[in-house]
Amino acid sequence: MFASRFTLFIAIMAIISSLANASDPDPLQDFCVAVNDSKAAVFVNGKICKDPKTVTGDEFFFSGLNRPGNITSPVGSKLTEVFVDEMPGLNTLDISLVRIDYAPNGGLNPPHVHPRASEILVVMEGTLYSGFVASNSKDPNIRNKLFAKTLYPGDVYVFPKGLVHFQMNVGESNAVAFASFSSQNPGIITLANSLFGSWPPIDPQVLARGFQLDNNIVSDLQSRLWVQN
Repeated sequence: MFASRFTLFIAIMAIISSLANASDPDPLQDFCVAVNDSKAAVFVNGKICKDPKTVTGDEFFFSGLNRPGNITSPVGSKLTEVFVDEMPGLNTLDISLVRIDYAPNGGLNPPHVHPRASEILVVMEGTLYSGFVASNSKDPNIRNKLFAKTLYPGDVYVFPKGLVHFQMNVGESNAVAFASFSSQNPGIITLANSLFGSWPPIDPQVLARGFQLDNNIVSDLQSRLWVQN
């Protein structure tokens, strides 16, 4: 009797374990609202696969990462992305790449988040002050802790998935870095753009109280033109 009950227990635990290990794949778009309509068009999480018979080598190719980006933006940096939209062959491979050019003396890749990917960055030229901030942990020793370091050519830094991070050129010459991501479409949420440049605008009271700012400061920030780098 004990043996049969033990066998049943093991079988149940195996089923529970298999269910616990099963999960939905990470979403590859910002949202996907369900619709109860059998005639609705299909929207796949990511990209629909092309017929293999029509695939060519060009779809696994991208050219241009050797060319400097235009760093005349207000933040003084430029991202050249190689995501799935730029290289269709990346579809389902969970990888992507970006080149980042920084202007001298403060060229900035502003604080931002990649909701769908971790990132690893390697500095090719220049000197970057780079870091990320831990989440709102219950542990006061780690809550919102900044992990930052000054990076030089050949140095590598990693940014965990979903955490706020940044890079700034602290040198007097241009800087260049390359970064790879654990997603074909990591997503980019630049904090200032999202909060002060949203449309329609967020109620200023929300931002004033959330950031402990004067309403006039919030109104000024919301009136600015927030551009992507």
